[in-house]
Order: sequence, then C-alpha cells, then structure tokens
Amino acid sequence: MKKLSLFGIVILFITTILFSSFIKISDPIPNPPDEFETLVNYLEANNNFINGELPIISADEVKKNMKDPKFHLIDIRTDSWFEYAHIKGAANVKAENLLTYFETKINPTNFDKIVIMCYSGQSAAYYTSLLRLAGYDNVYSMKWGMSSWREDFANGAWNKNISNEFASKLETTPNAQPSKGSHPTLNTGKAEAKEILKARLTTLFKQPYSDLIVKAADVFESPANYFVINYNSSENYDFGHIPSAVRYAPNTSLTTSSDLYTIPVDKKVAVYETTGQKAAFVVAYLNLLGYEIGNVAYGENSFMNEVLIDQDRDAFTNKEINMYPVVE
Repeated sequence: MKKLSLFGIVILFITTILFSSFIKISDPIPNPPDEFETLVNYLEANNNFINGELPIISADEVKKNMKDPKFHLIDIRTDSWFEYAHIKGAANVKAENLLTYFETKINPTNFDKIVIMCYSGQSAAYYTSLLRLAGYDNVYSMKWGMSSWREDFANGAWNKNISNEFASKLETTPNAQPSKGSHPTLNTGKAEAKEILKARLTTLFKQPYSDLIVKAADVFESPANYFVINYNSSENYDFGHIPSAVRYAPNTSLTTSSDLYTIPVDKKVAVYETTGQKAAFVVAYLNLLGYEIGNVAYGENSFMNEVLIDQDRDAFTNKEINMYPVVE
C-alpha cells in the first residue's frame, strides 16, 4: 500500500511538471504610453519656441531681402490670387503641401529665412508654427500678410474685417484660470515622441485652416460656448476683454509646469490677442496637442480697432499698407 501511494505521488508530480510545461505564463501587460505627455515633454525639451519670441517679420524686411538667395518666399494663397499678383521669386505652395514641400522640394538648411505669406498673416502664422514644431527653425510668417504689401490685397482681407462693433461690450473684471485638470488624449498608435509628432503633423496639415476660425460675433453672443483665452499683457487684458476671457501670459504660460493643464478639454477653446497672428501660433501648438481649438479671426482688431488706434496698440490702419512691386 505504501509502495502504491509512493508510486501515485511520483506519477502526480511528473504529470504536474509535464502539464505546467505547456502553460505559458503571460508577462504583465504594461500600460500603453500616454501620447500627450510623451509629445509635450519632447516639445518642451527640444522645440519650445511657443514660449519665446514668435517668428514674425515685417513686409519691410522681406522687401529689403527680395533678391537675397538666402531668403525663400512661399505664398500659400490660392492659385488665382497668386496669378493676379505676387512677390517676385515667391513659390506658390498649397498649405496642405507645405510639409511635403519642405521634405522633398527644397533643402531648408540652404536658407537663412523662409517666409510664409498669406492674405492677412493669420494662416501663415499657423502653418509657420506647425513647420517650427516640425523642426524647421528658420521659418517666419510675414506680419499682416499680403495686406501689408499692397492696398488691393488689404481691401480683400484686413480692410473689410476691422471694426469697432463690440468695443462697448468689453469686460474689465478679471477671470481666474481653472484648476489644473486632465489633458487631451492622443491616439496615433505611436510610442516614440518623434513618431507621435510626425503623425499629428501629417493630420494637421490635411486640416484646412478655415476649420479653426472663430468669429468674434459668435464669442460675444455666446461666450458660455467657449473657453476664451486672452493671450495679452496684463495691462491690455485689464483695460477690457471679451466677457469670461481668461488671461494666459504670452511666452510663459503654455508649459506643463505653468498653466497648460488649466486649459479645459471639455469645451472649445477660442484664443485671441490683438491681431490674430500670435494667436494663430498658439492655436497650432494646442491643436497639435489635441485641444479643441479656434482662433478669433483678426483678433481685437475685429471688434475694437478704433480703441487699439487710440491706445497706440497693434491696430491695422492704412499706415501698415505699402505699395511694393509685384509680378502681375
């Protein structure tokens, strides 16, 4: 009986060993990487231009360097407007093709400055921001766009969009930033920061800039529909801002260690400042990170232009319009 019991124990032991050899013990499944944090940490460590002086140059500087081979001009207006008149030597490139153009058509390092131009300077600033985020640190947008080059261009853009319509509806009460909260979720399926960045840029260059335009009238009429960011100095904010607007300090506030996580993810964000051009840089950055975002078109010039003139702030006036030569 003892022999039988011992035999049974041996058989049971052998059977257990054999059975366990067919069972694969799975390794614990790691949590997938947080794409947002991977991307924003990479940008803050390697390409933090959004929190510095934004790359905008004047039409005067472009005019002085038109013949300089180290300056490359890119006009992203439609074919018809480009054919109507453009700066001599400028290349006409569709906005959605800019990234491909930089990667396959030119060697960007051959130039000291690559200048993006549009109608008003706003979409050019947006795409300049995306190109900067892509690593092209010699890209600039031309202030006021082609509106500053000649009057007929200004008449088609800035001159018909400036107004003083809502100057009497400004609010002077400051609004506090929300508490820090969650951040957007990115789902590119990539793990490495550079791969996430490339995937996001590819998506954003396919998105028309028109999708990101917010009209001032919509914000004034329904401010509760938006989280409004005033990207201005404290002095300009305190003078008067869109009702409910929250101030975020230019050049310092859009970092994870500062105020980035106070921007809500459950409401459309509308960004504005004086001209809509600096705001366009911010919109590109936040759009890349996955925020639902829009630019208040033409900035404060679209609703308080005369106030800006009186205060000697960045108002669009006839003084900004030149009569520089074009190819017609």
